[in-house]
Amino acid sequence: MHKKKCMAMLLAGGQGSRLGILTQKIAKPAVPFGGKFRIIDFTLSNCYNSGIDTVGVLTQYKPLALNSYIGIGSAWDLDRQHGGVFVLPPYVKEQGGEWYKGTADAICQNLNFIDRFNPENVLILSGDHIYKMDYSLMLEYHVTKEADATIAVIEVPWEETSRFGIMNTDAEKRIVEFEEKPKEAKSNLASMGIYIFNWKALRRQLLEDEANPASSHDFGKDVIPKMLRENMKMVAYPFSGYWKDVGTVESYWEANMDLLDEDSALRLYDRSWRIYSVNPPRPPHYMAAGSRVKNSIVSEGCMVFGEVENSIIFPDVYIGKGVKIKNSIIMAGVHIEDQVSIDKVIVGRKTLVRTGAQIGAPCQDGRQEILVVSGDIIVPAHSQVTANLSTGRSSSEEEDDDLNAGGSMPVKMAPNEIVKMPPQHLKIVKKPGLPVEHRTNKDGGSGGEKQ
Repeated sequence: MHKKKCMAMLLAGGQGSRLGILTQKIAKPAVPFGGKFRIIDFTLSNCYNSGIDTVGVLTQYKPLALNSYIGIGSAWDLDRQHGGVFVLPPYVKEQGGEWYKGTADAICQNLNFIDRFNPENVLILSGDHIYKMDYSLMLEYHVTKEADATIAVIEVPWEETSRFGIMNTDAEKRIVEFEEKPKEAKSNLASMGIYIFNWKALRRQLLEDEANPASSHDFGKDVIPKMLRENMKMVAYPFSGYWKDVGTVESYWEANMDLLDEDSALRLYDRSWRIYSVNPPRPPHYMAAGSRVKNSIVSEGCMVFGEVENSIIFPDVYIGKGVKIKNSIIMAGVHIEDQVSIDKVIVGRKTLVRTGAQIGAPCQDGRQEILVVSGDIIVPAHSQVTANLSTGRSSSEEEDDDLNAGGSMPVKMAPNEIVKMPPQHLKIVKKPGLPVEHRTNKDGGSGGEKQ
């Protein structure tokens, strides 16, 4: 088989537990982002734009939706005859099967897959970061430096160094020390979780790591420190563009809000480096007379009758009359009836918000907490919601493969099934009884159904 100069392995099996409700049903890389994307779209698009045509995607936690979304990779032009994208879940071998025990173990369990392509170098990526990077430039740097491993680094504020793996380098950018989340850092060069390894060198390291019963089989904790102890040549690749680890609800919300900056560093509208995604055809969005939209992203298939400010609106969202939405992220297929107020909230897909509901945490000491409402639930009419809402259903249920789907109605829940939170945070101000309208079909039309 033709030898590959470089192929990519994309780690996409993490649960992303710090994202809470957002990853209750799907893996973190499959979480929607920016009005029409999934988080994993950024690394897959970077691969395509960088000329990397062979990508293995390692899945584990709730893989169904992610596997369906990736498909054969045609959205990113990765449906190739030689190469392309491959979804690689854990599998049973002759000696039995087991889950991936760590990032290094996930690669080690797929040695045979990588060997099929006989690569000179392997690019290791995380599927849960938002950024644009030309990996071909990093590969050129790696080859020029004749390194065993090259690690992409970015300068972070000194007060945040304790959140990252920190690389200490010499004047030639050779890495001399790696510190995992140091209390007092010597450098502010944080690892971005993007590595290029010489494949022969990495292959040997992975097999030695596998045989070590004391190892946690992790790149940051085990493989990289061992390579440094063995004085292998490891260099840092400085990166200065936009990069965001969306590992928490706060960082996820901030990354979305960054897109609303007129001079957003992510440059989504740069035609020379597009971010590709799976997007079914939809009609254009509709702004009714009297509606107001300010500094927001509104996707296809939306119908807006109310006011939207500083918010991200995913496809097929209906926003009724008198509605006021501020500083929020509204996922696909959400239906918001009239006179609703939503402030600094992430509303999950296919949620139905009944007439007059108010969702948003109170301001305390000038700060307002971000609330998350999980998908497929009904927020009662005239309720006040001041804390996170989830269905309380089994976390084994996954989203279907129509990841941007809208139109179908959410599942109606029994009254005692509505929320998983302290009862004082959900207050029914007035019993529902007013006539309301809500969408009843998939094309976004409105029906006259009454409560």
